[in-house]
Amino acid sequence: MSVFAALVEQLADLLRPLFGLSAAAAAIVAFTALVRLAVHPLSRAAARGQKARAALQPRIAELRRKHGKNPEKLQKAVLELHAEEKVSPLSGCLPSLLQLPAFFLLYHLFSSGSIGGEPNTLLSHQLLDAPLGGRWADALGDGGAFGGAGLVYLGLFAVVTVVAYFSYRVSRRMTAASAATAGAGGAGADPQMPGAAAMGGVMRVMPFMSFFTLVTVAVVPLAAALYVVTSTTWSVIERSVLYR
Repeated sequence: MSVFAALVEQLADLLRPLFGLSAAAAAIVAFTALVRLAVHPLSRAAARGQKARAALQPRIAELRRKHGKNPEKLQKAVLELHAEEKVSPLSGCLPSLLQLPAFFLLYHLFSSGSIGGEPNTLLSHQLLDAPLGGRWADALGDGGAFGGAGLVYLGLFAVVTVVAYFSYRVSRRMTAASAATAGAGGAGADPQMPGAAAMGGVMRVMPFMSFFTLVTVAVVPLAAALYVVTSTTWSVIERSVLYR
């Protein structure tokens, strides 16, 4: 925590000539961009994996016709096909999972009054009139929704709503394309495959996931909210490019 706090402080010092009192907020945005750049190769691999899985649908349909009366043999054949083509059904989860430690680091960093036995000076930093360690409830209690801090949150909510709308459209397009490919192959995801039901549920919920970001922004410290908003915006742009 102390090392991470020092990193944020140093990055804020570098950005202070450009962003003044909001330099720490800019440092968090920059840190988020660095994290996303680090996991971008995995995102590209996940996109390739999804396209590869779509390309396998006709062969899976053939296996289903061949072993339809023997679920165990069908499951084994499909797993062997994925292994042969080096396609992992869960590869798309890795980019999101690897970002969680960075989010929790920021959450704890801006929720702690002290770090390494010393006062947490990062809590004195602000984004305009909103402290980075504060939450939306604090802003409502200090000036209301249209006070200085409240307006910062209203701005973030507006950004999240716009990003969520575009994410919804991208996710719906991806889901429709996946369904169309599955239909062309003769069937959708094999219900006998391990995790098929869970993955189907995720695909149905995915178009609405970005709207849940509004709840996250409202309940976490502002610093963590900035991470979430920046990462979500990056995701929408990235997916629009990789899955076009």
